[in-house]
Amino acid sequence: MALLESDVPIRKVVTTDPEKAKALENDVRAKILDMLAEAEMTIEGIHAELQRRGEDKAETTVRHHVNVLKDAEMVEISRLEEAGGGTRKYYKSNTRVFSYDLPEDSEESLAPAQETATEELESLVETLYAEHGDEIEAVAREMQPCEYCEPQHYEEFVLRELLNRALIDLSETGVLDDVFSGGD
Repeated sequence: MALLESDVPIRKVVTTDPEKAKALENDVRAKILDMLAEAEMTIEGIHAELQRRGEDKAETTVRHHVNVLKDAEMVEISRLEEAGGGTRKYYKSNTRVFSYDLPEDSEESLAPAQETATEELESLVETLYAEHGDEIEAVAREMQPCEYCEPQHYEEFVLRELLNRALIDLSETGVLDDVFSGGD
């Protein structure tokens, strides 16, 4: 006889590749990503800003963290400048990490919005599969590591990536800013 039996629904989905997950293991790297999402900075600038934020790290350690983020393709060199016989590198994040959690009481107040989102996304997903199902399935098959793995998980991942990239496009083109500011 079971002491506890409970249906545990999926409540959150985290999608990232292992290299990016490893890069985010360190909270200093998360702070660097946050800083570089706002402005391009040199290693020296990142070092100074980390110190201002209470992180007393050596400049070589900061350089190591930036290199880990660069290797994970989360940070890029945005600009090179000649400086005193050398080259100064400026870095910028190409990745936005949301490490938030909704307030405990938000589920009830967001329920109507969730219902609207679910209905609208159902229609969008049906349209995407009707118009691009072959491409989605082809990419999912390429990702599937073995014939026994469930293909729908890979298709769902591809779909989530498409939706995430569409949101990024809306953010980068200013559409989300316009929506959030009331279209001013």
